[in-house]
Amino acid sequence: MRLSSDERMSTTTTFPDTEKSNAKVVEGSNGLLLEVDGQIIPNYDATLHPFQEGDVVTGHVVRIDNDEVLVDIGYKSEGVIPASELSIRKSVDPGDEVHLGEEVDALVLTKEDQDGRLILSKKRARFEKAWRRIESAAESGEPVSGSVIEVVKGGLIIDLGVRGFLPASLVDIRRVPNLDEYMGQAIECKVIELNRSRNNVVLSRRAVLEEQRKEDRERILDRLQPGQVVEGTISNIVDFGAFVDLDGIDGLIHISELSWSHVNHPSEILSIGDTVSVKVLDIDRDRQRISLGLKQTQEDPWQRVVDTYNIGDELEGTVTKVVTFGAFVEILDGVEGLVHISELAQHHVENPREIIQPGDPVRVKILEIDSERRRLSLSIKRVEGQVLPVRPIVPPTEADLDNVPELGLSEDVFAGTDEPGSETTGEEPTADADRDAADSGPGLPGSAGGTAEADAGPETPQDETG
Repeated sequence: MRLSSDERMSTTTTFPDTEKSNAKVVEGSNGLLLEVDGQIIPNYDATLHPFQEGDVVTGHVVRIDNDEVLVDIGYKSEGVIPASELSIRKSVDPGDEVHLGEEVDALVLTKEDQDGRLILSKKRARFEKAWRRIESAAESGEPVSGSVIEVVKGGLIIDLGVRGFLPASLVDIRRVPNLDEYMGQAIECKVIELNRSRNNVVLSRRAVLEEQRKEDRERILDRLQPGQVVEGTISNIVDFGAFVDLDGIDGLIHISELSWSHVNHPSEILSIGDTVSVKVLDIDRDRQRISLGLKQTQEDPWQRVVDTYNIGDELEGTVTKVVTFGAFVEILDGVEGLVHISELAQHHVENPREIIQPGDPVRVKILEIDSERRRLSLSIKRVEGQVLPVRPIVPPTEADLDNVPELGLSEDVFAGTDEPGSETTGEEPTADADRDAADSGPGLPGSAGGTAEADAGPETPQDETG
């Protein structure tokens, strides 16, 4: 039996105090009925649940006003929850927070205020329950769930029953340019800082995403094997290569594995967002790193050279680079050969630029095809009927010298190529010796490619494939 607050108030003043009367509990009534001086009366005290200020009680919503909510908790009068004590959200409408008949938990703030009212707080009861849950999650490392209720300077406010702060730097793995897109979303976070005295909760969604990403990586690594051709999306481009997103884990295409021809920068052939097919070259499962190759999914132009040309064949080419010991001539897309300085002209050549310049079209004769080392030795002077004019060498200006790119080659690279003794003895430096010397420096064709690690940097570039 549950009476209204007015009935309970009148009843407790009408009947005598049971402690001062000869009241007996009626058997079988569970203490709800008393016999007093031969009369059977309700024992209202038995329906009242004892509680103190600070306790959390449970009741049902019986009335909703604009500024407060009345809750029946089985006390002699309904409890009052002011609108400010309904939620941690600011400026809430009581009708949005509770409904008539809904069961709610509330913390007892005051058993009797100056107006004799029982004052309760729904948000503080929720706070106490939420805090215990958050403390447990912080100890176990389990994530907690909540909704984004505010976007503030430097991050997001998450409703966990407690106002949790999620810094902008910990919202995602990558930087989020617009935090407003998270407004109203339910998200999972890990508790990284907890201070009860200040009611301070700091969260990290990034920690949850990184843990999920680690599991995804392990799953993908278990699936991948060297030699496989897979599809991915270019996620980032750097000086030393391009990163490919393989559905949750990034692999690196080193610049030397992008193309069979020379590449100055990966952006020349790739853009972020491109979908590419790549070959898995190597997998470091301990470090969760994948080395990929793009050129391995394309036709190897060297195979065309081996299948199509023979020593002694003459063909057209374009000068791509002039160096101290000769010139490199491209005969096919991605295939360059070396014309040694001794093979430029019938007469002695002091400086290759006397005969040719980058971009010049020339006919060349194949002297040697080294398929294992992927090297071609070519000759211009042995092409019948081809005589290139001698050009005057203009001394470089100071401005030209300032614009000379740094190749990182030591003086030993070209040692002997300009020695006076070569003119008097008639001996020229060999093409292989000079080509080997060129291989020691970056940016010169004819060197062997290699496999790149994901942490490779511009300071440790690998040689390019000629």
